[in-house]
Amino acid sequence: MKRFFYIVLTILTFFPAYAQQPTFDIVPLGVYGGTDEGNLSAYLIGQHNKNEFICFDAGTVGTGIKKAIELKTFTTTQSDVLKNYIKGYFITHGHLDHNSGLIINSPSDAKKPIYGFDFVIDIYKKHYFINDTWINFANEGQTPILNKYQYIYLKQKQTIALQNTNLEATAYELDHVKPYRSSAALIHDKNKNYILYLSDTGADRVEKSSQLKTLWKDVAPLIKKDKLKAILIEVSFPNSQPEHLLFGHLTPELLQEELASLAKFTGKKALKNLNIIVTHIKPEGENEQIIKSELLNSNAFDVNYIFPEQGKKISL
Repeated sequence: MKRFFYIVLTILTFFPAYAQQPTFDIVPLGVYGGTDEGNLSAYLIGQHNKNEFICFDAGTVGTGIKKAIELKTFTTTQSDVLKNYIKGYFITHGHLDHNSGLIINSPSDAKKPIYGFDFVIDIYKKHYFINDTWINFANEGQTPILNKYQYIYLKQKQTIALQNTNLEATAYELDHVKPYRSSAALIHDKNKNYILYLSDTGADRVEKSSQLKTLWKDVAPLIKKDKLKAILIEVSFPNSQPEHLLFGHLTPELLQEELASLAKFTGKKALKNLNIIVTHIKPEGENEQIIKSELLNSNAFDVNYIFPEQGKKISL
């Protein structure tokens, strides 16, 4: 009998730890929005301990890999991470702070896909991978065509397999100062665990849009089932930034506004302890400290704010 109770006690003691084992690894190669050229938006997302990542946006790549190696996040060479760990790029929009790392590192990279909506790929074909600015490392566009990268065209709410990983992603368009567009990815593994990555976006009210509402409606069931491990979402400016000068970005107050919109589909209680990874802070002056303080002091939904650091792995 004593042995039986010991076994039960052991199971009860260790089961919660087992149940909460991480399913995803996120390695930020760059976390800021603009001005800090060595630390711009780029997030490696993959299954836990697999070292098979898709790079969501690619503002800073090489410098971010170097930082990750310094922090012992990776224990291999910079070239190995670039060529073999990164299995492809999901590019959300055409701004340089989300693309310059991919372009600069392209001569040293290996063959792999670039996922993007047509409005993203058109920018690469017309402006980046052309002879006047670089050279065409992709499989379409201006000659000579080097055929290193293969464009994979995304469509709204279409789910695609992410090559050479066990992940899939569903693409969503976002509004980023109309008529300019950005995008988001709802990523999941074979066990239907999810991560939501949003790039630059304005709030629905400011953009006179319903793009975020559409996204919130789709992810709400996942939150209620505790299957959404995190939302990566931008907060670029502090609350003092006038709305007419946001240029398609969020403030802490506007994030709260969007969480309230999400809560209409989930209920307020479902958002408690939801992981919110805050991206794209513009680091001018004291912006970073102010934004963090404003988020933590107005946390009406008791979400778990995570502030990523370049090269430091987040496991969820």
